[in-house]
Amino acid sequence: MAPAASTARPKIVASDIGMAFGSVTAIENVSCSIGEREFVSIIGPSGCGKSTFLYLIAGFEKATSGQIAIDGRAIAGPGPDRGIVFQEFVLFPWRTVLRNVTLGLEMQKVPLDEAVEKARKWIRMTGLSGFEDAYPSTLSGGMKQRVAIARALTYEPGILLLDEPFGALDVQTKNYVIRDLQDLWVEAKKTIVMVTHSVREAVLMADRVLVFGARPSRIVADVRIDLPHPRDAADPMLKAYQDQVTSVLSAEVDKSMSVERAR
Repeated sequence: MAPAASTARPKIVASDIGMAFGSVTAIENVSCSIGEREFVSIIGPSGCGKSTFLYLIAGFEKATSGQIAIDGRAIAGPGPDRGIVFQEFVLFPWRTVLRNVTLGLEMQKVPLDEAVEKARKWIRMTGLSGFEDAYPSTLSGGMKQRVAIARALTYEPGILLLDEPFGALDVQTKNYVIRDLQDLWVEAKKTIVMVTHSVREAVLMADRVLVFGARPSRIVADVRIDLPHPRDAADPMLKAYQDQVTSVLSAEVDKSMSVERAR
């Protein structure tokens, strides 16, 4: 399947990325370009290196070989140009919503008045107005994840990285947060890279879906989803894209299972 070339200015460029942990090669010869303000989902079999690739972009890990560059500069480590949201909410229970959201700016020594002003903007944009003084224990799962997203966006990163952001949510809450995140992406104009196990989430939200293959992982498909945002989950065209991605993914899952059974 031919890669779907991005028409946007390249924001993230990965060149021949390899990643090994001891004798285990997780990722091999991965190259791709993610455009400015593009929303890209990464999907693949369990253990194929999806989250590892995300952590390489975040600067938490260093590739064994190859290079990832942002705006033409090689990644040397974590930086304020990238915000990340994990599956678990990772909120501090003794801090209010407002003070959880200001945390990153406080760590950067931004004056508190300025940090609060920026935090209130993203609290409003993530639908949390009125909950500034609430503590995490009083919030629903969906609201906690919105706090995590607002915190990641408060220091205005150009890139938002999402690692299974809906995995800890029930189905109904997940649907609300997915809808809100689509609206937020359109308004915030960020580059988003999301790792997910759900084909439905991938095609519902992303401009492109990168399918990682069985380990050692490569990109086996790059599928462009040519539908406007926000998307209707009942759209038959969305189902056609979902079937396309599922077909490729299922073949890679079968390969992965065959390798595991042979060990």
